[in-house]
Amino acid sequence: MREPRFTAALTRSSIARVLAARKRPRPHTRGHRLAEGIAEFLIFGCKQAWACVFGGAMVALIVATHLYYPHDAYVTRYDFLFLAALTIQGILLGSRLETVEEAKVILMYHLIGTAMEVFKTEVGSWSYPEAGLFRIGGVPLFSGFMYAAIGSYIARCWRLFDFRFTRHPPIWALGLLALAIYVNFYTHHRFIDLRVALFAASAVLFGRCWVHYRIWRVHRRMPLLLGLFLVALFVWIAENLGTWTRTWTYPHQTHGWSMVRLGKLGSWFLLLVVSYTLIAAVSRPRALDQAAAGRCPG
Repeated sequence: MREPRFTAALTRSSIARVLAARKRPRPHTRGHRLAEGIAEFLIFGCKQAWACVFGGAMVALIVATHLYYPHDAYVTRYDFLFLAALTIQGILLGSRLETVEEAKVILMYHLIGTAMEVFKTEVGSWSYPEAGLFRIGGVPLFSGFMYAAIGSYIARCWRLFDFRFTRHPPIWALGLLALAIYVNFYTHHRFIDLRVALFAASAVLFGRCWVHYRIWRVHRRMPLLLGLFLVALFVWIAENLGTWTRTWTYPHQTHGWSMVRLGKLGSWFLLLVVSYTLIAAVSRPRALDQAAAGRCPG
């Protein structure tokens, strides 16, 4: 049976009204804003968890092996951590959660971190008390993956949050700063410590830079300096877990655990500048277009 003409016309009219209603802006009520805020908060948490999957897995393994790993196992705890880190990195690459270019930069940071670990353990800055086969001098090879986890986190955040920048410093200037920071980690044991000057240089280069990140629909923004400091703070917290499990120890923790000194927070901030510079050299910071900048909430 054919549909009567007036019924078909009424149906088409109803559909047209529904479509028109969908195109009209909805009233931004308090309940609507609250719902969007909750949704954006949950999305932010999920993206952050996904970005730090490598670092989070390594910290979880460090704590779990401290609590449950058998002392008489054929494979030592340090060697197990090294093999587990290799496996996790292989899964990330095989599943394309990390690109080959990102992996190359992370590997470079891994090597830079391992070289510094060898030097720092020789001068007594910290030590690794357990035995292991996969090691260079007094440094187990899994330790380099802790530096790689930082690079992995920054690279994944860059993609997941679609980073854009305003007034980003030139890469060549960041490269010079990163080189000076890395050299100072070695030379300050014998010569003057330039850390204060390096903090000042970081403030000058990053002071006017804003990073714009998209959680859901729009880009939001924050000072890049603040973002680097917050990441350094979480790395410092993770390091306290590492020393609590006696995976590595500082001289002041020889007779019992105590918190890692706050001075290490500054060291981690400077190391984050090095890591960020390596990632930025590959990802190439993109400016925020003017139309999006006008819609970007603070």
